[in-house]
Amino acid sequence: MSSKAAKNKSLTKEEELLLQDFSRNVSTKSSALFYGNALIVSAIPIWIFWRIHQMDLYQSGILFAVGTIISTYLVAMAYKNVKFVLKHKIAQKRESAVTAEMNKKFADDKKMTKKEKDERILWKKNEVADYEATTFAIFYNNALYLVLLIVASFYLLKSTNPTVNYLMSVGIASGLLALFSTSTK
Repeated sequence: MSSKAAKNKSLTKEEELLLQDFSRNVSTKSSALFYGNALIVSAIPIWIFWRIHQMDLYQSGILFAVGTIISTYLVAMAYKNVKFVLKHKIAQKRESAVTAEMNKKFADDKKMTKKEKDERILWKKNEVADYEATTFAIFYNNALYLVLLIVASFYLLKSTNPTVNYLMSVGIASGLLALFSTSTK
């Protein structure tokens, strides 16, 4: 393959940034935010089972740690899946508002080319969509996880041993949350 053909197949920096904005991969900042929030919401069942179901923290420590780690991973995965779906929908809905705001901001700038203005508008639209999708994905998944956990713990498995109740309710809540996040359209 000639070097000219290789150059034509490689992406420009702008194309790479655009692909990165619309890929499933999340930034390190978003990933840290997702795992931090997932850890917090996944640790809530520890308090519920310690205080309400009277499980001993020390005897159940390993069980709580394993359940929290698995639940954290599944909840963070659900955040990523929901964010990916929502980001494109939000970007489409916010496009006209962001474009109008940015055009108003750039109205006095005569030095900026049309292409540069369009790139900045696209960047701002992606930034707004990313922020809104991130915050909504966290809120939505946290609420759904806690509802599933309460239903499983206090209604479906209320007559079971607290250890089995913990394992099953955390497994059901985080598993269903991860499953539901894959079917979001």
